Amino acid sequence: MSKIGIRHEDKYLLERRVALTPEHVQTLIKAHGLEVFVQSSAKRVFKDEEYQDAGATVVDVFSDEVSTIFGVKEMPIDIMKDNQTLIFFSHTIKGQGYNMPMLRAMMDKKINLIDYERISDGTKRLIFFGRFAGIAGAINSLWSIGMRHHRKGILTPFYKLRQAHTYSSLPEAIEVINEISADIKTNGLPEEFSPLVIGITGYGNVSKGAQEIIDLLPIKEITPEELLLIDLKSYKNNEILKVVFKEKDLSLHQEGKEFDLQDYYKNPHNYFNRFEDYVPKLSMLLNCMYWDPAYPRIVTKNYLEKHFKEENPRLEVIGDVTCDPDGSIECTHTGTPIVNPVYVYNPLNMNYNYGFDGDGILIMAVDILPSELPREASKAFGDALLPFVSEIAKADFSESFEHLKLPDAIKRALILHKGEFTPDYKYMNKYLINTNK
Repeated sequence: MSKIGIRHEDKYLLERRVALTPEHVQTLIKAHGLEVFVQSSAKRVFKDEEYQDAGATVVDVFSDEVSTIFGVKEMPIDIMKDNQTLIFFSHTIKGQGYNMPMLRAMMDKKINLIDYERISDGTKRLIFFGRFAGIAGAINSLWSIGMRHHRKGILTPFYKLRQAHTYSSLPEAIEVINEISADIKTNGLPEEFSPLVIGITGYGNVSKGAQEIIDLLPIKEITPEELLLIDLKSYKNNEILKVVFKEKDLSLHQEGKEFDLQDYYKNPHNYFNRFEDYVPKLSMLLNCMYWDPAYPRIVTKNYLEKHFKEENPRLEVIGDVTCDPDGSIECTHTGTPIVNPVYVYNPLNMNYNYGFDGDGILIMAVDILPSELPREASKAFGDALLPFVSEIAKADFSESFEHLKLPDAIKRALILHKGEFTPDYKYMNKYLINTNK
């Protein structure tokens, strides 16, 4: 009987997600004949007893027989064993320096590494938490704008909202947002910051999740082109403007050529940022777009310094859902933990102050946002993962890569096979040049 393990998450204090829920475990045992071992956890959203009731064996430490282990975030080097098959978000494919020692250790231990981020049908990802990152990011950003104004002595309907993780379920949070929406429709928002203009970068799963929440409000959607032309004073205080930005809205070709998305992907150095044209009219920005260091930044520190020297800048909150430290939003200097989720960045002296107080722009940059909605996020993630689990568990990884029997989607995500890079990932050798064994 094939054995799999589901490990507890220990990278973050409030990481409560899991790759497979008790419901999924029950299916794997009854329908696929797997033996499932679950590492005990006091903080996980699903209790040990729920896994036991589903037929799993709860353990403190996996035995050597459990060689296929599913997690969510990075796994500590000291728990890894030779020849294991590990499935988790490794955050290594861009050469992330902080995870290169972990990658090197897995190579030394001849581990098979499957990365969720790379499981795809060849064109799009199949297993992800992105929608819930967007949902939690939008909730937290609306909560942030309510708290920020409250600190300034301005009471808004958003002050009713709490941080996402404090709700027992997503429907409970949505009920409060619906109440806020009704209040705005009836009473409007304070004149001091009306109209509220919310910009959202991206159009993938993260952006769609954020828009699910934002669209519960009394929204009027306008295009980026319209945003540049409108007179904000012409809008009523019970109407919130939403603007979604795509790559073509963010960057222009250096030589004035028409924007071409494929050329942008291949030759990002030929493009420069023009998002700063829109910032003066935004009240809140939700950054939900994938970013690579080769691409132009969306918001730079130099721009914010110039912008905040102007009188009464409108932009008050950035919800950096993408959360690339020192990346597309340059003033996101670090991801934040759930227990300390926001800081205020002062563009004039480039200082940071955790909490809601201080001069500047508030940054919400929780880097494990889906864990603020752990039950719903884990169920959706496990639903997508479930069809592949049995074949991963029963695969003979001693076979050569060419003869390895795995679904194509999983084989595309196999970064390491017996400790060596598979063909699509040999480029990663360059990231290990300066990594000590």
